[in-house]
Amino acid sequence: MSTPLDDNIQTRARLEKLDALKQLGVNVYPSKFVKDKSAKQIKEEFAHLENGEKSGVTLRFAGRIMAMRNSGMFTDLIDDTDKMQAFCKEGTLNEDGLAILKQLDLGDFIGVIGEVRRTPRGELTIDAHEITFLAKSYLPMPEKYHGLSDTEARYRQRYVDFIANVESRETLQKRAKITSAIRNFLEEEGYLEVETPMLHPIPGGAIAKPFVTHHNTLDMELYLRIAPELYLKKLIVGGVSEKLFEMNRCFRNEGISTRHNPEFTSIEIYAAYQDFDDMMNITEAMVRHAVSKTLGEGPFVFGEQELDVFKPWPRKSMNDLVKEATGVNFMDIHADEEARDAAKQLGVHVDKSWGWGKAMEAVFAEKAEHLLIQPTHVTHHPTEISPLAKRSDWDPRVTDRFESYMNGWEIANGFSELNDPIDQRQRFEQQSAAKDAGDDEAHETDEDFLTALDYGMPPTGGMGLGIDRLVMLLTNSHSIREVIAFPTLRPRK
Repeated sequence: MSTPLDDNIQTRARLEKLDALKQLGVNVYPSKFVKDKSAKQIKEEFAHLENGEKSGVTLRFAGRIMAMRNSGMFTDLIDDTDKMQAFCKEGTLNEDGLAILKQLDLGDFIGVIGEVRRTPRGELTIDAHEITFLAKSYLPMPEKYHGLSDTEARYRQRYVDFIANVESRETLQKRAKITSAIRNFLEEEGYLEVETPMLHPIPGGAIAKPFVTHHNTLDMELYLRIAPELYLKKLIVGGVSEKLFEMNRCFRNEGISTRHNPEFTSIEIYAAYQDFDDMMNITEAMVRHAVSKTLGEGPFVFGEQELDVFKPWPRKSMNDLVKEATGVNFMDIHADEEARDAAKQLGVHVDKSWGWGKAMEAVFAEKAEHLLIQPTHVTHHPTEISPLAKRSDWDPRVTDRFESYMNGWEIANGFSELNDPIDQRQRFEQQSAAKDAGDDEAHETDEDFLTALDYGMPPTGGMGLGIDRLVMLLTNSHSIREVIAFPTLRPRK
């Protein structure tokens, strides 16, 4: 049976080698190979061997062939931890192994059994006396494939990127350590991990444009969740736990950039009887824990910046930061039109429908946000842009809300949760009016959530943190595509 692979000259040569192995009676796709240790474990266990010293220990190791020198005498195998050299030579390797060796290509998977030694040149090596063929790579490994010449191909064929680029593998491995550290931290703090729906009848929990899908049996539109917030607060109302969190995917039908992917991972945490000050405290502690477990305690480098999460994070209101950057004090402005005019005079675009709060936020985003390099909490966001946050006691135009910034990026958002159902309904109605006026990102009224609030929700603090951006910072990755295994890409024409 012919396949598209037959049209590739290099692939045909590899298939011929596969046929040769079959003629030797080799099971070319065995189900299992017992592997004693990883490459990293072997290197750690035998780090004491001197140059030229043999260990007297025989091990079973397996991996993908990444390099072959001297007709395979020196073969480099990689697993998910590191590289290990196998020494394959007549006199050491058995007859079957020598026959298999002649049919190997870069990219093939093999298992080797042999004694561990250190070569006279200092390379830790397994003197293979037996080879087990495990799987064939029909396609050749890329030449000098490190993303320098074809970044687009790295993201489209991410599996090839991971094969060839150790940095890409390490980034994904470090991501797993970061998420594990966050989970462990919250569990130690008494938080319960929960799961809430991905399909929502009403898009809610954030101001964003949703993805729409259709359920055939129910004949109804559903939305991929933009945030789990409303469901998590329903669990607080229900008393499932006074402290809970969810780490999972969210989806927003918006632009793609180096910091935005249509699907992303966030963690949201909620704690009854706490407020936004408590949420700022736990945000700092959680990030510090993640950094210490993955990078160690102390500053770390992102690009040209040295960032330090272990120092106290300043807490400054959005208005104070705008005033520092522009000299304009929006708290002295009361009329919406006057606020829009102030923004225009600063060269900031505003829409004629925007009120005082949106005008101030636009100025902050353009004039102050990029200055927040070291970890900083930006507090007291306008009520107009915070439909789920509790109003501040000292001025109802702003809320007890914060966003945490680092390297000029927002990484977290939290607030004292609005638990007054009457105020919440009024906020939803204002959002509905904005939606009717053409704002397709405005929050819709969720009657079931309002009913939940009618049953009573205790004072609650909540916070959401973007996992992808945090991983970007901790792995010195300048594109979100680097920290997502399979990022969303535009289809090829």
